[in-house]
Amino acid sequence: MWRGLWTLAAQAARGPRRLCTRRSSGAPAPGSGATIFALSSGQGRCGIAVIRTSGPASGHALRILTAPRDLPLARHASLRLLSDPRSGEPLDRALVLWFPGPQSFTGEDCVEFHVHGGPAVVSGVLQALGSVPGLRPAEAGEFTRRAFANGKLNLTEVEGLADLIHAETEAQRRQALRQLDGELGHLCRGWAETLTKPTSKYGHCRWPWVHIYEMPGAGRGSAQGCT
Repeated sequence: MWRGLWTLAAQAARGPRRLCTRRSSGAPAPGSGATIFALSSGQGRCGIAVIRTSGPASGHALRILTAPRDLPLARHASLRLLSDPRSGEPLDRALVLWFPGPQSFTGEDCVEFHVHGGPAVVSGVLQALGSVPGLRPAEAGEFTRRAFANGKLNLTEVEGLADLIHAETEAQRRQALRQLDGELGHLCRGWAETLTKPTSKYGHCRWPWVHIYEMPGAGRGSAQGCT
């Protein structure tokens, strides 16, 4: 975590492009032209499982798997019959939600399928999505990486989200939620402004330690290691 904080200060010292500040962009992350899908809820039998997609083919996938094939109202739950696009075999009756970008978690077009949580249902829906051209299984943490790349989350919020997912105590939950809400980001912004503010004694000189963190590759692992 502290490596991430030092990286934030170093990035802020370079100029106005700071990781503590949201960036508004509806464009997909570089190299993320594929639409991804994954089981977002936990593994194992459960009442409801959530499967989601993110990317330009999300709307197409929703139309192919559901009947009727028109898109539901944005951000409204709709009950739909899911069918395998290859065989037409019914898979489940599910609630589906359509989140057109950039008003979504990742900033891209997203779909959520709230299906019954039996292994056969989940497996069938995942296989059906995998058969849709342009879709592929998501890598670990890829939804969050896309949200970060599209300015929907900053670095401290990404770390807060990871901490919240893994929180086991009430104290951990409260701390992670404060970080996710931007409390640590505001603190980092204040540190960055203090460290880069010119003084009468040093003028516009930059602190020597800043150059260390401007070396190529410094701190790049912070966002990539989050889930």
